[in-house]
Amino acid sequence: MVGRLTLEQLAAAFEAGEIDTVLVAAPDMQGRLMGKRFHAAHFLDSGWKETHCCNYLLATDMEMYTVPGYRSTSWAAGYGDYTMKPDLATLRRVPWLPGTALVLCDLTDHHTHAEVPVAPRSILRRQVARAREMGFVPMVATELEFFVFDNAYEEFRDGGVNALRPVSGYNEDYHIFQTTKEEPLMRALRNGLYGAGIPVENSKGEAEAGQEEINIRYSDAMETADFHVITKNAAKEIAHSLGRSVTFMAKYDHRRAGSSSHVHQSLWTPEGKPAFLDRDAEHGMSLVMRQFLAGQLAHARAMTVFLAPYVNSYKRFCVGMFAPTKAVWSLDNRTAGFRVCGEGGKAVRVECRIGGADLNPYLACAALLAAGLDGIEKGMELEPEMRGDMYAAESAREIPATLRDAADLLEGSAMLRAAMGDAVVDHYVRAARWEIEEHDRVVTDWERLRGLERA
Repeated sequence: MVGRLTLEQLAAAFEAGEIDTVLVAAPDMQGRLMGKRFHAAHFLDSGWKETHCCNYLLATDMEMYTVPGYRSTSWAAGYGDYTMKPDLATLRRVPWLPGTALVLCDLTDHHTHAEVPVAPRSILRRQVARAREMGFVPMVATELEFFVFDNAYEEFRDGGVNALRPVSGYNEDYHIFQTTKEEPLMRALRNGLYGAGIPVENSKGEAEAGQEEINIRYSDAMETADFHVITKNAAKEIAHSLGRSVTFMAKYDHRRAGSSSHVHQSLWTPEGKPAFLDRDAEHGMSLVMRQFLAGQLAHARAMTVFLAPYVNSYKRFCVGMFAPTKAVWSLDNRTAGFRVCGEGGKAVRVECRIGGADLNPYLACAALLAAGLDGIEKGMELEPEMRGDMYAAESAREIPATLRDAADLLEGSAMLRAAMGDAVVDHYVRAARWEIEEHDRVVTDWERLRGLERA
């Protein structure tokens, strides 16, 4: 594939003067790329085997604050090292950065060399292995929405967030003329991703002023999660190079629609046959698919933290802006939390519409897969399809309204504790509770504007 590199090809590119820098990075709890820039000569000499990082990288918040209360690491434990093991299957060119390649890493314990259980790639890998043991290959695609602003990050970073200028002034859903104005960024993003070996399909305007969507071809679950985090990083870097900025916040303005990351999922056999398809069954949904979806519905509320990880994430769940409020299923209905797409054909799949653009794709895919596999293992029966306007369905299963509610549900989930391990669940419950504690502590602009004079 264009853009992918073997170690030998990297060496040739270095000798030819094409590549001099290798980004060695691992996804953190927030799904961001953390790591080092290697001179290509040193990477080729020994860096490709391993390097090290502080183990606080899986115990910090968005601000990189060393959060207390984690069992995996702490001041008392001395904040030691993780080993970063490059996954050479992910080695690729980075066309938007001169002379640069990138490789993603797995994190292992510096002393025991065992995989770090709470590392996002480790969490997803275990669920993929579980699916394969059951005879399935999980295939996934994520749709990724984001807002584009004319402002550079530096312009609004120091108190100027109220001066954000979306790149367009009106809803641009599928709008060719408006998105033509955004092509300096979006064309560079599409071509950059393609040049990095990421099979980009298309971009389009989304249903809000300044909102774009980028779509990558489906792949196996781990590769899709890798594509997702590289795409987010690319969008930020390319926008910055053009004096613009993008945000993947779930809800950057209460007056505007939020940004989602819908997750499309299906199971295939190792021989390449769609395990979700039974042409003789209703809607072409096989028994495996029905049980898989039943499991996701049964555990939808408990796994919401992995789909909506921040306080802000829950402000996206509002009526009339295409974000779901009910964890129910329906055929081709965008008001449901779970939509069945591709009815009757080999592309039949489950689309989870709950997740926001702020999700960590490794954690989201792992949780969805764990829930679906539990449905298959337990032979769960799929509840009836709901039809019509789900926003108006008062008795339907609700998506948790707050991160506080979602954290409590995650903590009490016996299924996720069995699938992921107590250490993983406790780790991410702590992350959610810290986010809540910080939100509860901080005085917001809304409070100042409302109360400075009137209180």
